[in-house]
Amino acid sequence: MIWLKRLLPRSAFSQTVLLIGSLLLVNQLVSYLSVAVYFIQPTYQQINQLIARQVKLLFVDDIDVGREHLTIVDALNAKVRDDGMQIYNPKQAREAGIDRAVYYSLLSSQMSEHLGGKAEVRIAQGQEFEVWIRPPQAPSVWIKVPLTGFNEFGLSPLTLYLIVIGALSVAGGWWFARKQNKPLKRLQKAAIAVSRGDYPGPLPPSGSTEIIEVTNAFNQMSRSMQQLEQDRALLMAGISHDLRTPLTRIRLATEMMVEQDEYLKEGIVHDIEDMDAIINQFIAYIRQDQQSNRDPGQINALLEDVANAESKRDAEIILDLQPCPDVPMQAVAIKRVIANLVENAFRYGNGWVKISSCAEAKRVGFCVEDNGPGIPLEHIPKLFQPFTQGDSARGSVGSGLGLAIIKRIIDRHQGQILLTNRAEGGLHAQVWLPLE
Repeated sequence: MIWLKRLLPRSAFSQTVLLIGSLLLVNQLVSYLSVAVYFIQPTYQQINQLIARQVKLLFVDDIDVGREHLTIVDALNAKVRDDGMQIYNPKQAREAGIDRAVYYSLLSSQMSEHLGGKAEVRIAQGQEFEVWIRPPQAPSVWIKVPLTGFNEFGLSPLTLYLIVIGALSVAGGWWFARKQNKPLKRLQKAAIAVSRGDYPGPLPPSGSTEIIEVTNAFNQMSRSMQQLEQDRALLMAGISHDLRTPLTRIRLATEMMVEQDEYLKEGIVHDIEDMDAIINQFIAYIRQDQQSNRDPGQINALLEDVANAESKRDAEIILDLQPCPDVPMQAVAIKRVIANLVENAFRYGNGWVKISSCAEAKRVGFCVEDNGPGIPLEHIPKLFQPFTQGDSARGSVGSGLGLAIIKRIIDRHQGQILLTNRAEGGLHAQVWLPLE
């Protein structure tokens, strides 16, 4: 049963086509059997009955069946009134093609009732329809009755009719299922786009009443989410503007402090820089990238740029870059991902960072490793949530939006990011970007 479920289609379109096709197939089989039972079979029975009457006429007068077969055959042929009917002995019947004829039990039983004894009926289909009868009155002879109005193509119009009707019905069912599922497919693509932060225009309502209601509800939900994003961006932009103005004043005030308060000045400046960095993270998280097109670019070039920019640190940076094909991406956003991962590696590591790249059949990847304390496995799935940080071993500096920003950018690129602990100690961050 499990393998049967795997073979069955899962999409609504395929299931609808399979259901309609199965129903039509059953309908065609029932129609064919009905025609065969109520039309074809009675026709054959009537023909069989008429042939039985002709055969009975041959034996109206007594015939000496004790003579040689040839004498019986000649006597019967002499009494034949139909030019097409012929009588053969067994040897002549085999030469005339009796072995190619097919035995029919139903017609044989009916013929036996008509002739008053055990009879055998065979039918051969060639250039013409031939009915072979072995009558009970003379079991040693075969009577061949050709039916010139029947041939091997006699039933082809009925078969062709059923085939054409079946094909048209399946095609109509396929078109109906496709029309019903097209709005669902469009709705699915729009939902995926909304989940990535892209808000398409209102979907046109089409299809059944239920699908139209779902489409209208989706359009309303999309508008509400877009408005919510815009309100949040406006709110955060206003907060950042209002906060940076007093921070600038405080910064100017510290510049006018006397030398005796130099120790206090350094602490204030450090706090202002931390607050400014946190504000930038808020803005980066809520900002919607206006750039929707992705241009092919080299991931190795971005990795080298970030590594060169961080080379001034008093730490060891290992760069292991493998040949990689160009990957469609928003270079500025991906560079922000690399910079955030490298910054986290320096912040929580012990002065060692490794940056590497690799390529597979349909994707390009890069990873950033550090030699810090790592993160407990139960905490890793929660790190991509906004305002979430690792345990105290990784520190508590920042707003907890760094990995959330990274996850959001990678999702917009239909990529994947994985966090695992290194066996040697530290964190391993792996990012994959699709080539298509």
